[in-house]
Amino acid sequence: MSVIGDLDEFESAARGRQSRRQVAETHISSQPAKKTSKRTVSDAALTPAKSTEKRTVSKAIHSTQTRVAVQEHVPMEQSNLMSVVTRPLSPDAKIEVPATWSEYEYAQEHLDAEGSNSCQLATVVAAPSPLHSDMVGELVDHFADACREVMRRGGISENIQEGLTVSSATTNCADAGNGLTIREWDGAISYVVDDERTLMVAFEVGVSQTYKSLRAAISWCVCALHCPLGIAMHISEGSRGERSKVQYYASEQEARAAIQRARDEIRRQLRHYPLGPLVWNGVMLFGKLQKVVIETFRNEEPDSPPETLLEPSRSFVIVRDGRFSEQDVPPNLNDIVLGDCVPTHILSSSEILATPLDFFRRSWFESKIRTAILDTAVLRISRKTKVARGP
Repeated sequence: MSVIGDLDEFESAARGRQSRRQVAETHISSQPAKKTSKRTVSDAALTPAKSTEKRTVSKAIHSTQTRVAVQEHVPMEQSNLMSVVTRPLSPDAKIEVPATWSEYEYAQEHLDAEGSNSCQLATVVAAPSPLHSDMVGELVDHFADACREVMRRGGISENIQEGLTVSSATTNCADAGNGLTIREWDGAISYVVDDERTLMVAFEVGVSQTYKSLRAAISWCVCALHCPLGIAMHISEGSRGERSKVQYYASEQEARAAIQRARDEIRRQLRHYPLGPLVWNGVMLFGKLQKVVIETFRNEEPDSPPETLLEPSRSFVIVRDGRFSEQDVPPNLNDIVLGDCVPTHILSSSEILATPLDFFRRSWFESKIRTAILDTAVLRISRKTKVARGP
């Protein structure tokens, strides 16, 4: 296994060995991996990798995105990561496994002792950002609210309305025909009848990750998990240049005061630059938001293989080059109706199934993304604010 990702985040995880830090295990080559005699932690973590069209272990994408799942404490040998690395894997298996840093180290020791491998893996180590989690929450919540409102206005019984369920950061497994694939979606809308859950809508939000990898994630939900509709939001932050150094303070009170001063200054800057860049003490805490795109994905070929990379059905640019786009974004993305979140056999009326779901509004998007940018910038300065400890 190799470690890639944001240098700041990796050093923080390595120093603290924090049990809550998340690790995403990802097979990152679309071609069969070359077998090597040993899987090891390479030097990929020490140098942020340049973006490439194809993700490989030696040419890894620098990605700060991860998915978070609060997990129950289980023995190391029973972790999800260990269950994957101890089973036979085909060379072209695609795997994403959430794990703690301690679980990663335990699994790496096992691989070192084993001395062989069946597929190449890379580990992306990064903490989740408020920008990512807030956008996921807003998309899922507004979508669910719109669905319930349409059913309420249409006189649909409460029993049918209660079948709609919302979930986030859920681990899923599917046999893609060439090995087990384990992934998480960012959010989902399902419908439950007689304890049977049907996945209806999957959501993926990518923050500063490659567009191709985001398409691959949402395509997997649609094709491998047979989800009728996928919604993806691609968020691209501009370069921040040199990262800030750790600042030490004599007391917790002084450290908190410094963070509050930074927050006040960043909030002031947001009034003039609502989409960045945001600077504190000469260091860019948040780069200018380059682009935000929201897209829908559907599989028009039922027999397409699970690893199919779909093209978007609808695509709308919300932000371009640090400014809100003038492109009109229809509230239902010109594509989404009630029938996308309720199975057709539940509602007999085709008319109500075709009712548009007007879930997207620029008002909530513009307000929430500014708050998320502020929280993300403050989180970054908080991580570099420490209290000096005596000998």
